[in-house]
Amino acid sequence: MSPRFHWTTFDLTSRLPERWQPKIAAVAAADAEFADFPRTPSLSREAAGVHSISRGRLHAGDLQRGLPWLYQLYRELFLDLARQVVPGELVTAARDDRYGIVLNVQRGTAMRFECHVDSNPLSGVLFCTDHPAGAGGELVFAHNTAAADIHAIDQDCSVIRPHEGHLVLFDGRHHPHYARPLTSEFGVRIAAVMNFYTASRPEAARPAGAKRPLFRHDTVG
Repeated sequence: MSPRFHWTTFDLTSRLPERWQPKIAAVAAADAEFADFPRTPSLSREAAGVHSISRGRLHAGDLQRGLPWLYQLYRELFLDLARQVVPGELVTAARDDRYGIVLNVQRGTAMRFECHVDSNPLSGVLFCTDHPAGAGGELVFAHNTAAADIHAIDQDCSVIRPHEGHLVLFDGRHHPHYARPLTSEFGVRIAAVMNFYTASRPEAARPAGAKRPLFRHDTVG
């Protein structure tokens, strides 16, 4: 039997700043980059014929400038919650801001997030928009750790529907996962995604193939 997937959810709706949703939406609308992003070396679990995935991203530097309070929450409140999920081992935020927190943005029905596995031992997703059943945008995790495309994932999976203000924390290193497209041409899905590290799996162990820059126009050697 394939190992099941586990995650932890925190409802932060009462702990986030007033009008946090429209503030995030405004910055995402103004500054997110929309493009066909190439698959991530070594981490992608897309089918062989998929070379890029259409989606939007508010890069790390733009997030820090436009949403400094969200960047601070990543290093304070979100980090404190991440430490509750991994007892007995020190959890840390990324020292290199390029691999800390960004926004993923989907518009319409043609965008989704890449099918991949994570390199870091703990990931966080704060859902910034709400999507009822049937609206799409679900975060989907394979129970079969050998799943190599979205169709294989969908055969046996755990599905997390986006609830605005909910933070989910999980270890995505072994379970391929992706975000489904939206079902409405007018839909918008925004999620803040973040990386955390531990003493046994430090930031320094991040594989070279995963070092895609999260700042606009940056390059990483």
